[in-house]
Amino acid sequence: MKNPIKSVIVALALTFLSAGAIADEWPLKGGDYWSVGSITIKDGGSWKYANWLATEWRKNVEFAKSKGWIKDYMIIANVYPRKGEPDLYLIRVHESIPPAAEGRKRNQEYQDWVKKTNEKMVEESGNRAEYREQTSSSLLQELHFSD
Repeated sequence: MKNPIKSVIVALALTFLSAGAIADEWPLKGGDYWSVGSITIKDGGSWKYANWLATEWRKNVEFAKSKGWIKDYMIIANVYPRKGEPDLYLIRVHESIPPAAEGRKRNQEYQDWVKKTNEKMVEESGNRAEYREQTSSSLLQELHFSD
């Protein structure tokens, strides 16, 4: 079992020490953030979900990329998933995490572009539950050597 206290201490050390007065001495520095969605596809749903990814999801992430909100995106297949592991990972790469006010501004700009309300988008996401399940989401940060 993972030690949650140790995880918090490591995260705090990487966040505060690398950003503070010791930044020049710290051996690692933060890089891009990766938003990772873990997706399990239900039996018989692969064609429908692949089609949705190739059309709607791609259109949405291309819009975000054109606005500079993300740097890149990718779909990674778990070729040999073990029991309980997802089939796909949907990844969006961000240079930084926007502050709350900027996030709200982007959400409104996206809604205006897609011409859908938050309620409609939540409903559509629920409809995809017939052929896929998002089993988790993670926010990861690349770490680079300081030298």
